[in-house]
Amino acid sequence: MGVKLTFIGHATWLIEGSKRVLIDPFITSNPQAQAAGITLDSLLDKVDLVVITHGHFDHIENAVDFGKKGIPLVGLFEVAQYLASQGAKNTVGANIGGWFEVEGVRLVFTPAVHSSSLIKDNGEPIYLGNPAGVIVELDGVRIYHTGDTALFGDMALIGELYKPDVMLLPIGSLFTMGITEAVKAVDLVKPKIAIPMHYNTWEPIKQDPEEFKKKVEESSCAEAQVIIVQPGETTEISA
Repeated sequence: MGVKLTFIGHATWLIEGSKRVLIDPFITSNPQAQAAGITLDSLLDKVDLVVITHGHFDHIENAVDFGKKGIPLVGLFEVAQYLASQGAKNTVGANIGGWFEVEGVRLVFTPAVHSSSLIKDNGEPIYLGNPAGVIVELDGVRIYHTGDTALFGDMALIGELYKPDVMLLPIGSLFTMGITEAVKAVDLVKPKIAIPMHYNTWEPIKQDPEEFKKKVEESSCAEAQVIIVQPGETTEISA
């Protein structure tokens, strides 16, 4: 058994196995999704569950589009409450803690060092709780989507506790880890596979994923395989 990971672009991923899980639904305004020819309509009927790591626009933009169709939306409590207030029919509020299950998919939210808010038209921020990462366990594969985060030491604890097979992590710098920090994050978590994300969407987060790959291969975490997945591409992960 195993799963398929399709990179929608930026930090948006579709995990497909016995269930189909979409993480951080940023599609309509996502330049990488647009360049890959991926539209919201192409995904609306292909998802069983949507998971949101935090409330920033580039991670939550299309959540309510899925939620209005009755597709479960899972996020930290404040995010879930906000989405329900916007018309989502089935929201699941959780928090950073232990394992839980939704639609036959096991999940656990993890800490992330970032922020979480939406900005109103008048510029006022709407507080949406803490940011998070998430471990998704599906068909014998554990995928750690770090969310947007800086490097932090307890990533080692996440690796020890949950032993993810795959780590999806940002390398864009400015708003998240850059390449140097991301390499150390791989060393702390020790996944079998590391896949970079959250880079090259816009000029301020331009990075070279090949540099990240080379530095991982030269580091103490060289046993981790780095796979570079372009927007629109799919990679298969065996259990």
